[in-house]
Amino acid sequence: MAKLILSMDGVVLKEIPLSKERLTIGRKPHNDIQIDNLAISGEHAAITTLLNDSFLEDLNSTNGTLVNGQPVKRHALCDGDLIELGKYRLKYLAEAAAPVAADFEKTMILRPGMVRPGVSPVPVPSPAPPVQQPAAAAIQLLSGAQAGRELELTKSLTTLGKPGVQVAVIARRPHGYFITHVEGGQYPVLNGRALDAQAHPLADHDVIEIAGIKMEFFFKT
Repeated sequence: MAKLILSMDGVVLKEIPLSKERLTIGRKPHNDIQIDNLAISGEHAAITTLLNDSFLEDLNSTNGTLVNGQPVKRHALCDGDLIELGKYRLKYLAEAAAPVAADFEKTMILRPGMVRPGVSPVPVPSPAPPVQQPAAAAIQLLSGAQAGRELELTKSLTTLGKPGVQVAVIARRPHGYFITHVEGGQYPVLNGRALDAQAHPLADHDVIEIAGIKMEFFFKT
């Protein structure tokens, strides 16, 4: 699991695992990471985490948000990125790759005569079950200059919308497809109803509206 290391003046204050899909940072008590400092806005920034990717969004803060010394409105976080909020620092550490299986976990081949009497052979571990994949799906644009165009959802994350206006992502997970707001003052609309900050599952023939463009989600047969 990815995490943040909060520090000030080189002193580490706490470690925060990114265990929620959306984590807020600000001066007010309701934030997931509360930083009680006048340089920090009441709701300063948010981090949205989908699968192994995390996105930082500045929530129109008064003093702004820096990543590696550069002001950002929205930024896809990379391992080692340093987020600066006034005098406070948040270092982003991505999830470590799974370790390579140790030798004793490998399959052992036993030939006749190799096992001594009274010694039980080492059991061979069962292979891991295959990772379940959701049914193939796509979206079709219903309005705009490219109306009628289809886009297959083959990636783990598909970004939709207009940067600086409104952006959302569709995540392809083993148990289905989910849409999540990433950037913009307004949330995506699903079947005529505005969403919130949480991930929402998509059903066959759902109609989505992002940045003024309508599109239909459907499963391919």
